[in-house]
Amino acid sequence: MSEPLCPHCLQPLRGRYEGNCPHCGRSLENRNPEGALPLGTQLAGRYTIGTYLSADGDGLAYRGILNEEKKFVLIKEYFPVTLCNGRSPEGALMPKEGKEVLFKTSRMDFKDLYDDLHNLTPATGLNTILDVMEENNTVYAVMENPGGIPLQQWLDERPSPVSAETARNMLQPVFDGVAAMHQVGLVHRGICPENIRVLENGRARLTGYATVGLRTAGSGLHEQLYEGYSAPEQYSTTEFEGRYTDEYSLAAVVYRMVCGQSPVPAAQRLVSDSNPRARTLERAVPEYVSDVLWMGLQLRPAERIQTVPQLFRALSSQEYTTELTQTLQQAAPRPQSTEEEERKKHILSLRNLLAAILILLAILTLLIVWGLVNQGLHTAKPAESTPASEPASSLVTEPVNLAPDFVGMDYDSQVRNNNSYAGDYLFYVTMEYSDTVEKGKIIRQTPEAGEVIEEGSTIDLVVSRGPQMVEMPNVAGFTRDGAEQQLAQVGLNASFYPIYNDGSYVSGCVAYCSEEPGVMVEVGSTIIVYMAAEVEAEVPATPPETTTPSAGTTPPAGQTEPPTGGAGTENDTD
Repeated sequence: MSEPLCPHCLQPLRGRYEGNCPHCGRSLENRNPEGALPLGTQLAGRYTIGTYLSADGDGLAYRGILNEEKKFVLIKEYFPVTLCNGRSPEGALMPKEGKEVLFKTSRMDFKDLYDDLHNLTPATGLNTILDVMEENNTVYAVMENPGGIPLQQWLDERPSPVSAETARNMLQPVFDGVAAMHQVGLVHRGICPENIRVLENGRARLTGYATVGLRTAGSGLHEQLYEGYSAPEQYSTTEFEGRYTDEYSLAAVVYRMVCGQSPVPAAQRLVSDSNPRARTLERAVPEYVSDVLWMGLQLRPAERIQTVPQLFRALSSQEYTTELTQTLQQAAPRPQSTEEEERKKHILSLRNLLAAILILLAILTLLIVWGLVNQGLHTAKPAESTPASEPASSLVTEPVNLAPDFVGMDYDSQVRNNNSYAGDYLFYVTMEYSDTVEKGKIIRQTPEAGEVIEEGSTIDLVVSRGPQMVEMPNVAGFTRDGAEQQLAQVGLNASFYPIYNDGSYVSGCVAYCSEEPGVMVEVGSTIIVYMAAEVEAEVPATPPETTTPSAGTTPPAGQTEPPTGGAGTENDTD
């Protein structure tokens, strides 16, 4: 192990972390709070834990040291406070009883997120992920120390709002970075002045990465949302979050910069929308910029500017704003009529109906009179040859726009990224689990295929998440009732089968299962649970058809194989 470094001045230390640094004189005593890693903790022999910085719903943040290069970094540790019982004496995280599956699932989400960011960064406007590693039954993400100050602090130090041009130029790297995230399927969900750093050159950089659970109300984690900046769909677990979620947050940040105050929180707006236009608060805001922010902060995603590049382009061009406004207006659903308007429409409909009846009666009267006169003429004169009929005039019909059939298509590859649909339709997407429809495929749509719709209409799509999966719990050693209860808690069924026991197992307890602990299993699946019979007792020779353990399942150490043709084995047919 390399020589320890002072977590304050990066100078080498001759001893342990105790007393004061001989170079800078600052204390080397551990003052990190209980539960956090102690000062000086080594990770993978490459990093040193420094002072504790902060905590949120899915992790703890530390100032750290990259030992070899002797430079400061930020280290975030996956530590979901709602799912953990603290640490073992060795430093490993201990999930709460009954929360093991959710702990592991969200830990996997955490690692996947930072792995993806590690592959994406360094990118313009995004804080760089240097390393991702697993240790102490958890995951650590090592990030570049971004420097600068939070945008919130930068704004608080200024007595008046900034110009729209200044805001746009400062945030351009952030716009570019978020667009890069969206291209690889990542959504930030936490864009706000607290998570944007203003560097010495006046440009901004985005930080504050987090898992979906942390940025969605009602998830299993202790959520962290930002009032005024989190989009409406983040306040519900039933709403799908997409690129338009980050677009809302970025529009809110620009709104704060040019108006001097943040928008009304989305949760409040959902009850009564009273968010003023930007130009109402600050007359210096150009009219078209005010219009852009109004469109970017719409509550319904389908009525909102859809992408971050669209938002940036609109903030940069009045002409494009006009074009975008027309597109969104065409796509927006018609507003609901008020009670007074409905009453007026009803009265008008009755008047129109009465007028139509009177006109119809007049026409019928004329036809009867004409028929009588015509009959008299026919009896007075011989019939004359009828002239050749004129060709019927051609019917002129307006072109009809029918809703395409999206059901069964892959949403990402065939719909969302299909340029042939761009500008013709807006899509409002929700996700749901399905045992019958492949993940990513569209389950149903509204309006249905073949229905007449207007160009630019919004089409609601329900996209399959695939079958709901859970982590197989470890029930080895449980009684039958205990194993059945553990499996039921995660949505799995149990089918029990006795196996031969030569004394290697505790009689009446689970020996092993058809699925290994930790693997992902479809909710509703039936797990074959192999129960240890009484020692040397005879058991049925033929197991259920689907009860053989999955490939790779091996009995625990110490198990002896049952005799040929005995319980727990396939019968020989040779």
